[in-house]
Amino acid sequence: MKFVSEPPIATKIGVMKQRVRWQEGAIAQRQIDQTRLSIDDGGDRDPEFSFLVIGDSGTGNRYGQSPQHQVAELLEEERSRCRFLLHTGDVVYLVGSSEYYRDNFIKPYRKFLVGGDRVSQIAYDRMTFNFPFLPVPGNHDYYDLPFVYGLLAQMAWPLRRLLRSKIDIDVGWHGSRQGDAYARAFLDYLQNYNLPGQLDRHLDLYYTVKTPTGRCLRYQPGIFTRLPNRYYTFCYGGIDFFALDSNTFNAPTPIPDTQEGDVRRSDLAARLQELEQQQQQILEEMATMDRNDLEQLDELDDAQVKLQQIEEMKLDIEKQLNANETTATDIEQLHWLEERLIESWYTESVRGRVIFFHHPPYVTEATKWGQAQTLEVRNRLRAVLDRVARTVGQFAENRPIVDLVLNGHAHCLEYLRTGDTGRGDAGTNWIVCGGSGYSLRRQRSEGPDLMEDGEWVARSHFFLGRMGRGKNKQRPYSAIRIDVGAGTPPQMTVQPLAIERTHSKWQRCAIDPFQLPNR
Repeated sequence: MKFVSEPPIATKIGVMKQRVRWQEGAIAQRQIDQTRLSIDDGGDRDPEFSFLVIGDSGTGNRYGQSPQHQVAELLEEERSRCRFLLHTGDVVYLVGSSEYYRDNFIKPYRKFLVGGDRVSQIAYDRMTFNFPFLPVPGNHDYYDLPFVYGLLAQMAWPLRRLLRSKIDIDVGWHGSRQGDAYARAFLDYLQNYNLPGQLDRHLDLYYTVKTPTGRCLRYQPGIFTRLPNRYYTFCYGGIDFFALDSNTFNAPTPIPDTQEGDVRRSDLAARLQELEQQQQQILEEMATMDRNDLEQLDELDDAQVKLQQIEEMKLDIEKQLNANETTATDIEQLHWLEERLIESWYTESVRGRVIFFHHPPYVTEATKWGQAQTLEVRNRLRAVLDRVARTVGQFAENRPIVDLVLNGHAHCLEYLRTGDTGRGDAGTNWIVCGGSGYSLRRQRSEGPDLMEDGEWVARSHFFLGRMGRGKNKQRPYSAIRIDVGAGTPPQMTVQPLAIERTHSKWQRCAIDPFQLPNR
């Protein structure tokens, strides 16, 4: 039996549409664009601004420590010079449960919330941000927990507390309920408005900004801070931002019914069995460790990281083995992105474009770089950018179609750039910001250059994650601040923000900023 389950892509798309009452009568009649928002903070026309980025943050205490709280303090120090915060997904671990929003989200980010000085009074589905907080869903925000595991977790809880459980896991009675907790926490959950006239009044009060694509949601810090949909766009300082839900276009391509395909299935099944054996061996080793011994506590943390890595690798293999011709892909969202990128290039006032979503198309983190999901997302996004490039190539003038792509999922901070691939993603800047609280990962041993069919496609220029061994081990948790300059194309400067625990103390990491190439 699997520890976690994930709904099919078609289910994710369907339930999320129901929750926002996608293009129902009252919405369509008002010509409301449910994929656009406008940040009403009085500064959205300023060409010089800064914003924060975090990802993969939503965990509680790990063996008495909370890296997420430490990163949150870094963000609090930076917020006065920034306009908004982007979150690249995995808001709440381990299975996106509403039970863990208070400990794993509300408490660490209480200073970004209205009423944050009274955490116990903030319901996860009634949050209002005093500072624009703009997330996308990660895979853990969609996960569910089979009932038997929820039951076992609750039955074992008194014993876990008594024995100071060797395995710190954020698991309660249930999971995300197919992403429902995330939707109630962040989206404008229109499905709740069922009384006569209630929806009409709500739409007329909060969807008041006129745009070329229709009326859109007015995002008002301190007043109304819901998102219109799981994917959306907004413009700030002449930069178009596109937030995507990559959980619905990451399914691996089905393995062909050929002799070669049969060999691949057999290899994957053997690898899956091997991973399960490794998992069992690690669990047996963990059972002998003493968490009161500082040296063994470090080994225990390493062992748990390995367990999580194996679980992710197993899930990726299972996705490959289960993929078939009925496996859905979110063509509607990808077509929307294509149309909006083309529109963006034809809009004179827009001088740059940023996309952010969870699964990284390019990454050198050891467990994610070669996953089937990574390659599928790369191919899907590249196909969109190819079509956009064919349409707007004459306007681009040797600029990349997108100035910057931000992702999470890989638990590290990394900057990569694609080379002259001859495709729509050539010369693009990619930043993976997924080291903001959950267990960090190492860079792959194969090095910083990514190859594809024997050809070089991308290079990693900066990597911050788990490093060193034994007493020299380093675990710097991170976020970034991005400073956007005036002009076209925009100059973006990245300031890594990092903190690590050494010699039983948390210490800031001094890291120099770097500029992103804009041509």
